[in-house]
Amino acid sequence: MVNKLFAAVVCLVMVSGAFALEGSVSFDRKGSVARIVKQISAAAPEAGIIPLPGNPKAAKEWTVMVFVNAKNNLESYGLKDVNEMEMAGSDDNVNIVAELGRINGYSTSDGDWKGSRRYLVQKDNNPSVITSPVVMEIPASDMGSWQYMVDFTRWAMTNYPAKKYALVVWNHGSGWNKDRPMIGARGISYDDETGNHITTAQLRQALAAIGGVNILSMDACLMQMIEVAYEMKGLAEYIVASEETEPGDGYTYDTFLGPLAQNPAMGSAELSRVMVDAYTDHYQSINQGATQSSIKVAALEQFAALVDGFAAALMNAGDLTVAKNAKAKTQAFYYSNNKDMYHFAKLVSEATANAEVAGKAAELMAFIKGSLVHHNRTTGAKYADSYGVAAYMPSSYTASYDALLWAQDSKWDDFTKWLK
Repeated sequence: MVNKLFAAVVCLVMVSGAFALEGSVSFDRKGSVARIVKQISAAAPEAGIIPLPGNPKAAKEWTVMVFVNAKNNLESYGLKDVNEMEMAGSDDNVNIVAELGRINGYSTSDGDWKGSRRYLVQKDNNPSVITSPVVMEIPASDMGSWQYMVDFTRWAMTNYPAKKYALVVWNHGSGWNKDRPMIGARGISYDDETGNHITTAQLRQALAAIGGVNILSMDACLMQMIEVAYEMKGLAEYIVASEETEPGDGYTYDTFLGPLAQNPAMGSAELSRVMVDAYTDHYQSINQGATQSSIKVAALEQFAALVDGFAAALMNAGDLTVAKNAKAKTQAFYYSNNKDMYHFAKLVSEATANAEVAGKAAELMAFIKGSLVHHNRTTGAKYADSYGVAAYMPSSYTASYDALLWAQDSKWDDFTKWLK
């Protein structure tokens, strides 16, 4: 089964030299990309807390913006998901805006058109053909460029203003993981045509350039990591994503947009919960293992302080054997170095003989469940110990980790060096 993990071998064959292009926008057919990105500063403003961009005078409650980068082997699922959006459709209270990108080599459905199309999604009863009007057609797009995603998001906010905004980034994803050097930097939104993708740092640049969103959701594999979430500090209220890989089918858009249409006045916290439940209910109904959670971004700063206290207590106690044994048993995901943070603290607390370590672990666990993770759902016994946020816990330290805001603001980098 195809899932939303960017498979290394397939990717290297399909996109030769892809990662040498990272951060550039070199694909320019008919000038369409060049015209767009020249309007966007190459360096988004570095920000602390940025005011969220909601327009209190807007007539509509929500604009849901879905950046469907199906320019890869997920193309058929991208078409399916836009059709799911049409099962709900925009109305007097909610705008559903999508950009769908396609390339040669995969699905020939729906007229087999190529390039990118932007839609104001309208309700219909045809699950096989997208009938929403094409508001903008772009013959050549680079959906692996953070600048291009900024253009889409700014365009949606300008033309379809609302009191609150949700941005869904749809594509392959791999969280933050650099354990396989031949793959290059990890991230999200891989465009097989241009060879570009959006790195963790560039995702922050994108959100900073648009002034933040109320909900950032990533319909992609492995994105609910503290290394990714912390990069978005001050730029969203909630982050919705999966600790584990996602099936190719990803989100069921009708089952989270339908409840929003019924209750458009719901706030960010409630909508993020609806998104988690819609996803998990679907995979539970077909007996397929899955994880999905919502993280409260405002809790990240205190979370970093608690992690530092827990890590310091472990190191000061010299509890290395306890920590290593716990790490080996901690719930892991597709990348074995992605570990569930709550489960790690739980295993440490159960094994340590040091009262301070046990106390710091308990404090951290209580905060994860009570404050940081707003809503967490899993299905399948395999994920019983997935509590909503993963962290990078490698066997050997990667120096590029130092560039992350998480590494700069917390002492997790020092802890992982001690633990390896």
